[in-house]
Amino acid sequence: MYCDDLLALLDGRLKRLNTLNVVIINREYNSTNTYNMNNLPDLKCFHLQYDCLSDTYDRQILPILRRMSNIEALNLHLTIDKQTKFIDGKHMYNEIIVHMSRLRAFNFYFCTFIRLNQSTQNFSNDDILQTFPNMICQKADCMIQYRCFNVKYHLFSLPFMFDYLSFIDNTFPNIIFNHVIRLVLDDGIAFEHEFFMRIASSFPLLKVLHVLNHMPQSPMLNKINSNDNQLYLPVIEYPYLHSLDLELAHHDYAEQFLNDRKVHLPHLTKLTVYYHDLKIVTRNFTNSRTRFNCMKVKQLNLCCKTSIHSEDFYAYFPSL
Repeated sequence: MYCDDLLALLDGRLKRLNTLNVVIINREYNSTNTYNMNNLPDLKCFHLQYDCLSDTYDRQILPILRRMSNIEALNLHLTIDKQTKFIDGKHMYNEIIVHMSRLRAFNFYFCTFIRLNQSTQNFSNDDILQTFPNMICQKADCMIQYRCFNVKYHLFSLPFMFDYLSFIDNTFPNIIFNHVIRLVLDDGIAFEHEFFMRIASSFPLLKVLHVLNHMPQSPMLNKINSNDNQLYLPVIEYPYLHSLDLELAHHDYAEQFLNDRKVHLPHLTKLTVYYHDLKIVTRNFTNSRTRFNCMKVKQLNLCCKTSIHSEDFYAYFPSL
């Protein structure tokens, strides 16, 4: 579905539409279609999840929202790339809420990537949160990470009501995200064992995890972990995790998750990893410490894989 399809749905053809949940999974294309842009007085509840560009947010998403004059419940889950400014409480009130006099419930999550240049203001979390009047939401929180070429910025209402959270790094706050089942981790700083302990605690129902990090873990920690008799770190439990994607992660994270003295994955059934990394951490499919977490894998996506596997490989993954 494209944003163009959403515009078509809201062009007046669905006269009695009062509730609409939309997940747009395709980036926009240059459509030449023209649609009716009249108000939507019958629409009471609207949920939108969309990964878009800044221009699409300004030209299409905001105008759609301003047509919902009688909306009572609004859920926005937006990832916006190439943004030029911070979205804060003032922006949400002036650009969205002021057009919705009957709004009673507003849950939001904005993940934006802001271009870093000389005019980019250096905001702190407190600077952002001070812009929120009480009428927007009871409580909000944010995360700001200044990187070499852009700013990764999260802004969300609390309690967090969505099932998906993306591009979380080492600085995420100590909050329990009870509804999140899909998570993307992304940082240019290594994720250590303690970080994954925090993830397990903060995301108790996590089912799908994608790790983006090419930085190796602490050499000292890996040295300790290489000796089973010296490992004193607590084992991390992910009781519901069934899908793990390590394609864009250093091979240390394959060791982190597959070693059963570091992490317990009783329901892992889908694994995406580089074949070379898998051979390293499993010691060519002979390492007993990494065998247990592989035993229930039914879908193994191997990057740069070979078509010939040893008997040890098939014994390692008996559920394939």
